[in-house]
Amino acid sequence: MTTMQPALSRHARALATRRRILAAAHELFTTRGYRATSLRDIAAAASVSHPGLLGHFASKDELLAEVVAGFEHDNESVFSDIAAASEPGELVFAALAARNARTPGYLELFAALTGEASAPGHPAHERMRERYSRLRNLSADVLEDAKYHGVIAADRDVDGETVRHTAGWDGLQLLSQYLPDQVDVVEMLEERESLWALPLGWRDPDDDAAESDEPAGPLPELRTTATPDADPGYAVGRRRRTQIVADAMRLFSRDGYGDTSLQDIATAVGVSKSTLLHHYSSKDLLLSAVLAERDSAITGNLGFADAASAGELLRGIPDGAEISARDEPGLIEVYAVLSCEAVPASHPAHDYFATRFANALEYFTELFRLAQADGDLPAHRDPAHEAVWLIAMWDGLQYQWLYDRGALDVAAQLRAHLEDVLPVP
Repeated sequence: MTTMQPALSRHARALATRRRILAAAHELFTTRGYRATSLRDIAAAASVSHPGLLGHFASKDELLAEVVAGFEHDNESVFSDIAAASEPGELVFAALAARNARTPGYLELFAALTGEASAPGHPAHERMRERYSRLRNLSADVLEDAKYHGVIAADRDVDGETVRHTAGWDGLQLLSQYLPDQVDVVEMLEERESLWALPLGWRDPDDDAAESDEPAGPLPELRTTATPDADPGYAVGRRRRTQIVADAMRLFSRDGYGDTSLQDIATAVGVSKSTLLHHYSSKDLLLSAVLAERDSAITGNLGFADAASAGELLRGIPDGAEISARDEPGLIEVYAVLSCEAVPASHPAHDYFATRFANALEYFTELFRLAQADGDLPAHRDPAHEAVWLIAMWDGLQYQWLYDRGALDVAAQLRAHLEDVLPVP
């Protein structure tokens, strides 16, 4: 018996080291982001040597898979347990979200991974794609049961509501990382669940209609965050800068900002690194140019300037989303990757996205307020809540689309949502 003790002791020490490595990886992936964390960083945080870490995990990808698998296994088990313990027809999403919020690192890691892993080459891409499928199936079962018991209005389409709800949930998790004082994931889900009890496009018969055919007020302007390149330069220089931004956008959307070097971009453009630095003296400046280009192109696609009223502008959003998905998918790709990669406060684009989300929330809240004054938004709907949900769901739909482009129509889902929220009188 005594001869077995050293082997058991070595096994116990190995397990303890493995747990320590996983804990360090989880902490660093959450605070710095997956791409910005190296194996040497994890080894140092776990107090092991780099070769020692490699004895347990052969790559950073393997470590990420283990961290995500642990979260997902626990999450799906809790989902099933909560659903099994609930009353017939009870909606359990807010309860699960509350549990996630209490789990250290969960929201941070999955908010970051949702967009970061949308690039097909990311090591967690397939795992996250499968996660969406499982989550939709679990959610659809809950909604079907709720509809059967009359908790959800009979005319609501369970499949569509499931897609939009999981999208909104993902988007809320990201928004809450940038605007923690303005976005409460649990509270938002509870409010959305209560609205499911109402028939599609419901409005109180006693709602006062708008007294005037004129819009309630001038439409607000969406404030952009990144500063466009104001230096016209020579024609050759302008073309070169345009090419640099286009190639940087493509590489950022594929590999992320952290894993893309200036040399990578220079090689893609076909110039030397010194030539690239002549046009953009740092990677941060190039990142700003990419974000400004993305802002300008997306705003142009949405056609915000042509609407006569807030309701008309909001109902036109799906058309703009359709144009972006069809003609410029790269704009969606780079936004998804960078907005999630930039969750850690140390990322150079963090402040840009925090300001962008705050501006968008202010803008859409005012649009919904005007739509309500015009009689387009029913009185029982809160403009601030609808603004948060639209932004979150829109982003979440784009993430889902990046994982399965043939199975999800972002424009159709947005259109279905807005027909419910802004019913034609």
